[in-house]
Amino acid sequence: MSTRTLIRGGLVVTAAEEVHADVLIEDGRIAALAGHTTATARSWTADRVIDATRKYVIPGGVDAHTHMELPFGGTAASDTFETGTRAAAWGGTTTIVDFAVQSKGEALRAGLDAWHAKADGNCAVDYAFHLIVSDVNGATLREMPRLIELGVTSFKLFMAYPGVFYSDDGQILRAMQRAGETGGLIMVHAENGVAIDVLVAQALARGETAPRHHGEVRKALLEAEATHRAIRLAQVAGAPLYVVHVSAAEALAELTAARDQGLPVFGETCPQYLFLSTDDLAAPGFEGAKYVCSTPLRPKEHQAALWRGLRTDDLQVVSTDHCPFCFAGQKELGRGDFSKIPNGLPGVENRMDLLHQAVVDGHLSRRRWIEIACAAPARMFGLYPQKGTIAPGADADLVVYDPHAVHTLSVTTHHMNVDYSAYEGRTVTGRVETVLSRGTVVVDRGTYTGRAGHGTFVPRTTCQYLD
Repeated sequence: MSTRTLIRGGLVVTAAEEVHADVLIEDGRIAALAGHTTATARSWTADRVIDATRKYVIPGGVDAHTHMELPFGGTAASDTFETGTRAAAWGGTTTIVDFAVQSKGEALRAGLDAWHAKADGNCAVDYAFHLIVSDVNGATLREMPRLIELGVTSFKLFMAYPGVFYSDDGQILRAMQRAGETGGLIMVHAENGVAIDVLVAQALARGETAPRHHGEVRKALLEAEATHRAIRLAQVAGAPLYVVHVSAAEALAELTAARDQGLPVFGETCPQYLFLSTDDLAAPGFEGAKYVCSTPLRPKEHQAALWRGLRTDDLQVVSTDHCPFCFAGQKELGRGDFSKIPNGLPGVENRMDLLHQAVVDGHLSRRRWIEIACAAPARMFGLYPQKGTIAPGADADLVVYDPHAVHTLSVTTHHMNVDYSAYEGRTVTGRVETVLSRGTVVVDRGTYTGRAGHGTFVPRTTCQYLD
């Protein structure tokens, strides 16, 4: 049975245009758009009509950096694929790209299979995977083309976390060379982890154990140095590079210089670096532990550079790096030793609203909001135009968004499986009202109507900025 849904009366906002149009959905895809007053739109009938008068109709968000159920530091991220994708839906995100992890000594495919097992049948919205490569060797490099055939076209390497995920420069170069040959995209966590470990040990020896010291030892210069090194390794390899969670003005300057040279270098930042700072890490008592993530929060003066980078397209994407750990029992593992605080913040539910607040505040245009939250991540990771836009043939991943609604972010109202909000008490203008995933309404004016298992795995093509 064919089903038709009509979204009527809204302002359709994509990265490319803003148009007052009705949107017709058939069998999970966008069938057509037409101006409200046209004879075409007036002739449409549907099984369900959604009134979007005085609202925006935007593409579902694409969060290209999440960590559901990630083992880390003797514990694991508190959101499962079920709870995390449900929270994503509540926040207007209809596709996540999570990170499967290769364990040392195992095949890449084994890591991918393990993450498929976690996600399959549990997700409220669609999902895809990157692959964290923890063990670069001849066998894993030979596996990369097969992973690309399976729709996993990006591979993350860490210059941080020696003894856990860390790869040395030679391993990173070899992986970049292989990616350059096969069309894959290397993502890099750019911090000089070896140097940071020295500073961590020295700080602890001085008795500097509080959460704020986490940010002080992970110096902005060591993010910038690693970013520079990653860019030059990619240049030597003849490969593209995507730098995750850029937090420091100095690191952004390295990306900007490389892009000015015409190099295929890309970067993302995250809401926490745009809205939070070292002031949060320095909260009284142990409260700062809630804000421990890596790369770390920076002093507020870095925020202006990041906003500017988003406007100038030196940063292309805003993802969340959603990796929640409860304050009770998880963040508390680091009482008396900041190096033992699990690294990560909750945020998958808040990204679209925070970035709309940036529109209200004048940091971004409406179209740029949709570009960095929907279209650019879809293009970057081979999901466009199936995801990230509103056009005939695209998946009907749509959000009716009320730009006038005012609400306060809080642990008491969010749906992430974590016992605090990183944005507790922050008032924002703009709120998700209705969310459709492949034409199915999963959030309906404040009621969750989705289900675990609706979301399906989406194989990706290669980076579309390189075509």
